[in-house]
Amino acid sequence: MLDYNVFASNIKQWGIELGFQQVGISDIDLTTAEQTLIQWLNDGYHGDMAFMAKHGTKRSRPAELVPDTLRVISVRMDYLPESQMQMLAVLNQSGSAYISRYALGRDYHKVLRQRLKQLAIRITKEIDGQIYRVFVDSAPVLEKPLAEKAGLGWIGKHTNLINRQVGSYFFLGEIYVDLPLPVDVPVNAHCGRCQACLTICPTQAIIAPYQLDARRCIAYLTIEFKGSIPIELRPLIGNRIYGCDDCQLVCPWNRFAQLTTESDFLPRQALINPPLITLFNWTEAEFLQQTEGSAIRRIGYESWLRNIAVALGNATPTTDIIACLQQRLSVPSTIVREHVEWALQRLQR
Repeated sequence: MLDYNVFASNIKQWGIELGFQQVGISDIDLTTAEQTLIQWLNDGYHGDMAFMAKHGTKRSRPAELVPDTLRVISVRMDYLPESQMQMLAVLNQSGSAYISRYALGRDYHKVLRQRLKQLAIRITKEIDGQIYRVFVDSAPVLEKPLAEKAGLGWIGKHTNLINRQVGSYFFLGEIYVDLPLPVDVPVNAHCGRCQACLTICPTQAIIAPYQLDARRCIAYLTIEFKGSIPIELRPLIGNRIYGCDDCQLVCPWNRFAQLTTESDFLPRQALINPPLITLFNWTEAEFLQQTEGSAIRRIGYESWLRNIAVALGNATPTTDIIACLQQRLSVPSTIVREHVEWALQRLQR
């Protein structure tokens, strides 16, 4: 008879050998998280992310998504490619583009999914007929509540998962299994009275501790949202053209963050402190070439130009920037043209 305690220990060891920094196991009771999700959706804080409500309770009830699921194996993989001092330096250069640090290297979906599949195969070699599904931010899965239950960290006031030893610069992935594995114990939360993430958020998207209005979040506006960015929020975006790391930059627990040793997450040369003008001048073919295998490609060329136009409108005015924007006034996209016109009006007033 299989000793599930020993088997769970083996799974965790195999995960570490595959490059994950932590592996935990949880049950599938997400009752509290489901109530939080329903309220968040009812408040409309998900904005245009209709997929958050599309699948009903499958997101919060793993056995509805994958029948017979009993446990979820959650993994953590650290991605921080540079020091926080270097990140802040880029944020403070208005003519440079700031890209959320998780997206500077290879698409994390591909990296984690490949490793998770290897882990799942290793598990199935030990038990014939075992049911499993691998997920990396690719299906209706409440990954942060599951990781919290698995002891990988706690959900902070900015709604990201925090680990006391390494901070929050990490990816999560899951394997749904039908094995009655022993579960791990959740850790205590350690945000205390800290309000740093609420205070620093450029657009005040963290409307209260543990409550995020995605409609104001720069990550949502520059990645998920495809429409016209609200005019009142554009100046607050600064030079952030893809995502935002501010709430993580000020989190005290990230003083313990370690630089990644994963070569796939190291920055691509074209994305290391790039001038906004350089990126704005990319043709669509160049955009596709430079972002091949990157998470950035998912937003598409139109959103790419829209985001950079906003950042250029927030930059220190120069003749080169104004000339660069003027060259885009004739682009076919009405969305891009609108943001270019806004940027020019802002710089030339």
